[in-house]
Amino acid sequence: MEEEFHELTDRVRAELRSPQDLVAYERLLGLARKNTPAGREELAQMLVAVERPLWAREIAAFILGCAGDKRAFETLVLLLNYRDPVRCATAAHALGRLGDPRTARAAAALATNPLRTAYALHPVRLLAELRAPQSVPALIATLERLLTPHTPYWRVALACVEGLGALGDRRAVPTLAAAVGHPRLAAAAAASLARLGVHEDVRADAGGDGGDGGADGAGGRREGPASDATGRR
Repeated sequence: MEEEFHELTDRVRAELRSPQDLVAYERLLGLARKNTPAGREELAQMLVAVERPLWAREIAAFILGCAGDKRAFETLVLLLNYRDPVRCATAAHALGRLGDPRTARAAAALATNPLRTAYALHPVRLLAELRAPQSVPALIATLERLLTPHTPYWRVALACVEGLGALGDRRAVPTLAAAVGHPRLAAAAAASLARLGVHEDVRADAGGDGGDGGADGAGGRREGPASDATGRR
């Protein structure tokens, strides 16, 4: 937590606009250093207090989340879906350490929401980190939706590809095979397929159609005997 917390506090310090802000900021740092039940209670109250600045709630939620205090959950999920990527990253780090079973469901809902794709990068990465039951289905669904030419969200698609490779679930093979046909995803998709034990010739066959057709081809072979990879039907 130390490195991430220092990055957070350095960033927030640059956002302070008044002497009163500085006093509140130093108070938060003091509560973090003490790490007492009374201090955590005060931090939790900050999350629901009226007219608290966003930076104060972000610091309080981060401290509580990394300590496993589930009172931080709602604020962290709000920040996970925030328009500022650096706040999304901070929230994802804390949620990964919170230990709340609601986290994976929330991350999956954000990742698969087509209206929030622009903010889905950190929910996708969090799902891969959590290795929850929701992780593979959500990453597959998100990646399938993004396998279109010239998508502006290719970094989100790339995170899905990398996450599916790390999760090691063969349900992802057809979608990863389809991703091989997309230039910005091809290398990562091939690497993820290799981690799943898919042979080079299967990847080439699946990627040849460059889209959903390639995915269908891989899906038809993945559960069959190894000899299917040679092309026999």
